[in-house]
Amino acid sequence: MQLPVVACSSVFLLLLLLLLAAPSHAHNITSILAGEPAFSTFNHYLSVTHLADEINSRTTITVCAVDNDEMSKFLAGSPSISTVKNVLALHVLLDYFGEKKLHQITNGTALAATLFQATGAAPGSSGFVNITDLKGGKVGLGPENNDGTLGTYFIKSVEEVPYNISVIQISGILPSDVAAAPTPSPSEVNFTSLMSAHGCKVFADTLLGNPDAMKTYQDNTEGGLTVFCPLDDPFKAFLPKYKNLTAAGKTSFLEFLAVPMYLSMSMLKSNNGPMNTLATDGASKFDFTVQNDGDQVTLKTRLGTVRITGTLLDQQPLAVFSTDKVLLPKELFKAEAAAPAPAPASEVAADSPKPSSSSKKKKAPADAVADSPADSPDGNPADETADGSSSSTKLGGGRVLGLLGVLALWVGPFLV
Repeated sequence: MQLPVVACSSVFLLLLLLLLAAPSHAHNITSILAGEPAFSTFNHYLSVTHLADEINSRTTITVCAVDNDEMSKFLAGSPSISTVKNVLALHVLLDYFGEKKLHQITNGTALAATLFQATGAAPGSSGFVNITDLKGGKVGLGPENNDGTLGTYFIKSVEEVPYNISVIQISGILPSDVAAAPTPSPSEVNFTSLMSAHGCKVFADTLLGNPDAMKTYQDNTEGGLTVFCPLDDPFKAFLPKYKNLTAAGKTSFLEFLAVPMYLSMSMLKSNNGPMNTLATDGASKFDFTVQNDGDQVTLKTRLGTVRITGTLLDQQPLAVFSTDKVLLPKELFKAEAAAPAPAPASEVAADSPKPSSSSKKKKAPADAVADSPADSPDGNPADETADGSSSSTKLGGGRVLGLLGVLALWVGPFLV
């Protein structure tokens, strides 16, 4: 029995759609709150502290927003930006709590972990928030270390995308002496000296020699910064390629090796996925992917993978890690096509007849492809990964035709 052509085509298209479709849970807390003027100050400080990036990287999250009046009361004490980040991190719950769930909490109370707890800077259970469904329809919230006092209340739901992100308004800042305690200023940490003393001196010297990139690093330390510096040997080998970049390209490259948020090793392991960097700017993505396999954490771009080899500093809001190779951004470099390995001489002699002089063809120079310029915004020469490996990102015409042939064989009988 043969299926009608129309039915077969529909099935084929459905299969293609299923293969191409991918689930999406992306959200943008800044965009959500941009339509709510009453939370403009809260929204501003989520961006300044880079908490917005951490919120957007999470699959399931609840943001407890406070209005401008309550933020003004909190900011009246002139807290440091590090303290503001800790306090606001306590207002980001690592679970989904929409209005309905808040009023239907099992046993009437729940304990929610927060971004403050995830930083590792919250001793004991001080980074947890107690949520209790009270009498009269009220829902109270308070830090776990607040002697059971629930002086802050749920007011309304601002935005809900079950079970991805929930933004709710609460009556005021959650009181926490631990979160509000002054933290050491990251400006007191000389991270370039730290890099130099732990096997990353060449990278540190290169960073110090670029005032624009160095200023960007310094401007972001208080709000949170994570640096991935290559060890000396691989960076020395990379220096000729670095020197071929334009001035703007050099700055972008150095900024690409830092993320504008504090990420401990445990956070890197639990936040696998794309990461924006200091170089990210509109259409210039300059991102990479974090992936862990057990205790091993790697950073990947289309051009290669590097491995985190050590922790030089992990003190909120600054983390510095060393890597075994130089991570290359696709915006500045590209992979070279890999040349096919030559067949053994014995196989050539046995399997290939010697061509006659009339059938010989001239070959293009071996370096014709390798020296082609990269399609990058800086117009710099194309490069491969820093350890010398290379990969091809395109299918050969023969492979494409082969795949189409297999597809035709599979679909053909239904179309007859």
